[in-house]
Order: sequence, then C-alpha cells, then structure tokens
Amino acid sequence: MELSALLESTLAGLGYELVAWERAGRGLMRIYIDKPEGINIDDCVAVSNHLTRLFTVENVAYDRLEVSSPGMDRPLTKAVDFTRFAGQMVNVKLRVPMDNRKKYSGRLLGLEDNKVSLDVDGTVILLDWNNLDSVRLKPEF
Repeated sequence: MELSALLESTLAGLGYELVAWERAGRGLMRIYIDKPEGINIDDCVAVSNHLTRLFTVENVAYDRLEVSSPGMDRPLTKAVDFTRFAGQMVNVKLRVPMDNRKKYSGRLLGLEDNKVSLDVDGTVILLDWNNLDSVRLKPEF
C-alpha cells in the first residue's frame, strides 16, 4: 500500500485527518494531523506512538518521526479543503506565473471545475488547480 493511503486510512480510523506529510533530510518523516476540535499534544503523542508501531509492522523506513498540528497557516491540500475553508483568507503560490505573478493573497471563494476562485481586493480571479504550488490559510486577527 502506498504510504499516503496507509496514513490516510490509519489516521481516519483513529479519528484524525491527514493534512500533509513529508520526508525531510536525515530520515525525518513529518506528519501534520487535524480534527474538527483542534489538535493538542496528547493527540500528537497518541498518533506518534501508533504510527511508530505501524511503521515497524509495515517496514516503513524512517529515522525520526514528527507529528504535529498544521498550525494557524494550515496548508490546503485536498479539494474538500477549498469548500471547508471558503470565506477564509489565503496565500497562494503558483507553479507558473499568471499575469506575471506567482503569489496571490485573497479571500477563498471555493473550487469548481478545477478552478480555485479567489477574491483579490474586490476582483475575482480563477486559478487553475494544476498550477497551484501551495495554498495556506492566512490567519486574521
């Protein structure tokens, strides 16, 4: 089973959402989790302990495991995130510039037909889903 699918199904069974994961230098595996009421240190410890045992059984190679909350500037990685967080402010980075820009900041309106709708200073722009490099919530205080 692919690691993404393994993480997704395991975390869902534990009541968590896999937000993102990455392999970093020196064998570090970093996993970001969430749940509707938020994440605390006990959640991270429980998931870390569970994944340590799972990775041993599944022969997943890693040296260090880090489990944490996605933070206030959570990345939006799945199509459902763009519905769930519609109305929130986001920062967007594109792979290929559009109108000579790779970075946009605005209010997320949603996702439809592989186009992300974004209100940038009163102007609605459509960004191609396949051109998104990263989208992160922009905390408002």
